Amino acid sequence: MTPTFPAFFSRTHAANPPAELTARIGPNAVTQLHAALIAAGLEAEAVQLFSAARAEDWLADRPAAMVDERRVARLHRLTRTLLPAGTAEMILTDAGERTANYILANRIPSLVQTVLKPLPAPLAAKALASAISAHAWTFAGSGVFSVRVGKPLIFEIAGNPLCAGERPGAPVCAWHAAVFQRLFQALVSRRAQVIETDCEARGDACCRFAVSWDRRAAALDP
Repeated sequence: MTPTFPAFFSRTHAANPPAELTARIGPNAVTQLHAALIAAGLEAEAVQLFSAARAEDWLADRPAAMVDERRVARLHRLTRTLLPAGTAEMILTDAGERTANYILANRIPSLVQTVLKPLPAPLAAKALASAISAHAWTFAGSGVFSVRVGKPLIFEIAGNPLCAGERPGAPVCAWHAAVFQRLFQALVSRRAQVIETDCEARGDACCRFAVSWDRRAAALDP
């Protein structure tokens, strides 16, 4: 039997957010971004970014609880605008992978991972997608998250707070895509690929992520 979703994640986070947390997002969107900047040798840039985002307090006292999504959005937006485009994407991708690694190490019990990995990919993908959906408030904040199971599997975030108000003309949600891709590569298939095919930052109705994992991993053009 495929494990049910509420058993996936550590009980440190409830399956549904308290009402007062609906405009908040998980601290890994901050802490892992800082870790990625430091790993890339961008210590000075990290100080500049956090200062520009009025988030210097997070440098002195790393957040461990849910944080105001507006502050996180400002930090991610400034990362994209103040760093060179290629560097920003690399940093946000690394931050997303680090976030997923944290989830794998601290939020999904090893027994559950052991059960998931040998399952046929479609079953494992469905179970993982359900788990992600149940805890979507930790990374989508006030956005509306939905899943469509199929080939490819689709994640959508409508009203994505982390790209609100941006209009660069191209998808920008490298952090979200990297979180999803790393989780699927670890628990569903090493061939898993996640591509953001639609993004509110370029005027689309939602941020849409296509997840594929077969040998013909779709070459989807965002």
